Amino acid sequence: MNVHVQPDHGREAELLRTRRLCKIAASPLSYVRGSTARFYDWLAEAPPGVLPEGPAVWICGDCHLGNIGALADIEGRVRMQIRDLDQTTIGNPAYDLVRLTLSVVTAGLTAPLSGLAVVRMIEAIAVGYAAGLDDPEGKDEGNEDSAIVETTRRRALGRRWRHLSEERLHGKTARLPRGKRFLDPTFAEKEGFERLLREPGFATRVLGLEPDGGEELSLVDAAYWVKGCSSLGKLRMAGLVRISGAKHRSKVALVDVKQAVPSLAPTAPGAAIPADPAQRVAEGARVLSPALGERMIPARIGEIPVIVRELLPQDLKIVAEQFSKAEGVRVARSLAEVVGRAHGRQLTPEARQAWHRQVEADGWDDRAPHWLWSSVTTLMGQHQSGYLALCRDVARDKGLAEYL
Repeated sequence: MNVHVQPDHGREAELLRTRRLCKIAASPLSYVRGSTARFYDWLAEAPPGVLPEGPAVWICGDCHLGNIGALADIEGRVRMQIRDLDQTTIGNPAYDLVRLTLSVVTAGLTAPLSGLAVVRMIEAIAVGYAAGLDDPEGKDEGNEDSAIVETTRRRALGRRWRHLSEERLHGKTARLPRGKRFLDPTFAEKEGFERLLREPGFATRVLGLEPDGGEELSLVDAAYWVKGCSSLGKLRMAGLVRISGAKHRSKVALVDVKQAVPSLAPTAPGAAIPADPAQRVAEGARVLSPALGERMIPARIGEIPVIVRELLPQDLKIVAEQFSKAEGVRVARSLAEVVGRAHGRQLTPEARQAWHRQVEADGWDDRAPHWLWSSVTTLMGQHQSGYLALCRDVARDKGLAEYL
């Protein structure tokens, strides 16, 4: 797994590398989240035919448990959709299903649930994906069968700006609190952030304002954001934007600016995707997760392609690292339905039926298909050994002791 962090404008690259290593070593599930490259290394080395060749559609590319959750659309309605499209491309939908299953299985064994319970979860993923694929226009508001998914949705509906401020900013609205989470930006980065406010679509798409509504935008503060695993060492910024004259929304917005990088997921031969990584992410998001895609724009800070979006209080990931056997099965099915709908919306009824039959041909019949079983069990072994090797290296590194 590539954990190298390049030096960035004088910030301590070693510090960022250290934080990333420690975050990935925090649990087996954290390791799965942070090891996208390892997943696609396995795929590149796998023999032909290990996965069925599905229709070329936009896929998440990094479809793990933490990347599905609640999102507010531009009208404020809460949807359960894919939340992170950094790795999106046009490719084989089987990649998303395998990666989702790998993360759910890891979460189940970490919970800890028995192997029998995890078997039921894998079967539920197969059934849920099929249900979503067959009913792509089904509701994205949530699934009341799963307490965790429904609780996430209800929490999202009840959240306001003050909740986001307390969670991200320690209750502050005049400055991003410096410390472990936020670092001072360079002059060029802050200047680049200020230019984003004048980008086409920033006011209307990112902030959801009416064209020529008369609001005035100003940057209150901007900071380099130490966030996530894959983002550490790349450009990630947060900005507080004041909206003077706002009538139907909060007067302050927390804007997330994230460097767009090339996708690790293989692109289908002949597929036409934007060469610019930020444009690729924006286009994939509009297809897979309209609630998110309609709120983001591609842009640049200097020569760096970035994705720009407002973080809304209703944007919540599903936290499902501790659950019972019954709830684990329900969560697995619900998340797989979200992915199935995202894939199915892109296909004609005939193409959906053909893909469904192609998967079922490998022995579905109320059980997970053989290719899903075999690929996930192989990946589990590789990730478990990789995780323990990483933990051994971290434990031996005396310089990491204060972060553990």
